[in-house]
Amino acid sequence: MVDKKDMAHIAKLAELEFDEQSLQKITARIDDILEHMAVVRSADTEQVRPTSHVLDIKNVFREDEPGSSLGRKEALSNAPDVEDDGFKVPKID
Repeated sequence: MVDKKDMAHIAKLAELEFDEQSLQKITARIDDILEHMAVVRSADTEQVRPTSHVLDIKNVFREDEPGSSLGRKEALSNAPDVEDDGFKVPKID
């Protein structure tokens, strides 16, 4: 399916460099992958329903519940630097 010339072109487009031996190996591997994909593609899926996930998905997170929050003074108590009732952080250029 894929020859060495095609693989060299793909490698160049992807900005990859292969020596001759590596190019031969990767070409054979890509060819094997494409052959396997052809087998998978030939499977009869006419009676198979499309799915987005093979298992039922359920939310494992807890429900949101309102609760108390920290006051401003307590939240800023461990801050290394505070300015105008907020965290002071270095300027990013």
